[in-house]
Amino acid sequence: MSTALQTEKWQLKAACRGPHAEVFFPPPTFERKNEKEYREERAKEICRTCVVRQPCLDYAVSIKEQHGIWGGLSEAERRKMLAS
Repeated sequence: MSTALQTEKWQLKAACRGPHAEVFFPPPTFERKNEKEYREERAKEICRTCVVRQPCLDYAVSIKEQHGIWGGLSEAERRKMLAS
């Protein structure tokens, strides 16, 4: 099975699918620190319930995703994880 098909398969099971998906990425306008922290915590709460959290994180790390919450980690948390 190709990587694209494998990715699509786990994405179909992702808890982040749907109308609340916008909490996983920063808005196009300025976001205050407390707003960012609140948005990211909401996203991470959804991630904690997700059955494909690890494949999601693995995917974000493999493509060096620089934005958003993936697999329950922010971009800063993923960078820190990779640095260790």
